[in-house]
Amino acid sequence: AVGIKPGTLSNGLKYSLATGNWGDQKKAMSSTAGVSQVLNRYTFASTLSHLRRTNTPIGRDGKLAKPRQLHNTHWGLVCPAETPEGQACGLVKNLSLMCYVSVGSPSEPLIEFMINRGMEVVEEYEPLRYPHATKIFVNGVWVGIHQDPKHLVSQVLDTRRKSYLQYEVSLVREIRDQEFKIFSDAGRVMRPVFTVQQEDDPETGIEKGHLVLTKELVNKLAKEQAEPPEDPSEKIGWGGLIPAGAVEYLDAE
Repeated sequence: AVGIKPGTLSNGLKYSLATGNWGDQKKAMSSTAGVSQVLNRYTFASTLSHLRRTNTPIGRDGKLAKPRQLHNTHWGLVCPAETPEGQACGLVKNLSLMCYVSVGSPSEPLIEFMINRGMEVVEEYEPLRYPHATKIFVNGVWVGIHQDPKHLVSQVLDTRRKSYLQYEVSLVREIRDQEFKIFSDAGRVMRPVFTVQQEDDPETGIEKGHLVLTKELVNKLAKEQAEPPEDPSEKIGWGGLIPAGAVEYLDAE
């Protein structure tokens, strides 16, 4: 383009990245500070800690105790010990090492899948005909109802375990409220858990109440640690436990 100095944009961006003050240079006081930081590379642990740091934007000088305290919902998602001393104590937290923030995936294929499995769309639902039907919510939007929720939930769970569905999709069945909630949006903090078999499975031979993680899988992983395969694609590792259905991710719900 003619008449635009190329330096205007790049200088502004360079200034913001260098100082961490994002906003107008002349009004440096009102702009947000600390958006860009220099990554810590003292040790491997300090890098990990810096990358998983979260910040609560409350004035550090306030003597409020509530935002600094540990909350029940932090369980498994936020480290209860790693926080700085002094002013920022409890306002600067760190995500747990194994937890993960969801990237999000489209919900349309999932809704189609459930319609094909007998879900009635909310537009065609007659409350008087099925007063006890289970409502189905996808990302907080009521999409339909189903007569046999137990069967539907087990089918959706099965597709997720077989990796046809993203492993970060969260399924919550509220039996008392007759609701089945599905979340596939971005920005949910999730933590990994070992999967427990809900019903006897004749295919794999795993009984109800047993871990899906079998001794064979553990032995394979141990052997892999001792002698890593030459081809990286043959490696199981942590990423291989999710498609195997041995590990699932849960969010705060």
